[in-house]
Amino acid sequence: MVERAVNNPIGTGESLLFLTDEQLRRGIEAMFFAYRGFTADPDRILQNYEYGRAHHRAIHFINRTPGTTVNNLLNILGVTKQSLNRVLRSLIADGLVESRVGVQDKRERHLYLTETGAKLERELSEAQRNRMRAAYRNAGPEAVAGFRAVLEQMMDPEMLRHFQAGLDT
Repeated sequence: MVERAVNNPIGTGESLLFLTDEQLRRGIEAMFFAYRGFTADPDRILQNYEYGRAHHRAIHFINRTPGTTVNNLLNILGVTKQSLNRVLRSLIADGLVESRVGVQDKRERHLYLTETGAKLERELSEAQRNRMRAAYRNAGPEAVAGFRAVLEQMMDPEMLRHFQAGLDT
C-alpha cells in the first residue's frame, strides 16, 4: 500500500503523512460549521412550511428518484419507518408528495413530487447549489476533487454504492 501526503486542513500548506488529533478536530469542526452553513438557507425556507430537515431530505431524494418506493427511501435516509411515515404523511397531506400503489406489487407505495413539491424542491436545492457553486469556484478544481474523495471515503460501503449508482437500488 502506497501512502500519500495529504494537505494540512489547517491551511499551513505543509504536507503530512498523518494528521494530528488537533488537525482532525479542526476538520470535524469545519465540517460541522460547513453543514450549518449548507443547511441554513433551506432551513429558513422550510420554516415557512413548518417543516424540518427530514422533510427536506425526503423531498430531495423523491425528486432525485421519482417513483422510489417507501422501502428504498427508508434505506437511503437510514431512518425508522415510523419517522419516515410521519414526514410523508405531512408532505402528502400538504399536497407536495403523491403516493401511488405499485403496478406489479400492490403492497408497494411509489413516491412522486407534485408540481408544488417540485417547486419547493427547486427552491431548496437552488439555495444549496448557489452556496456549493461559490465554494467550489473559490476552492478550485483540485480541492473539489479532493473534497469529493474525502466524502466518499467517509461513507459506509453500502451508501457509497448507492451514491455511485445514482441512488438506484
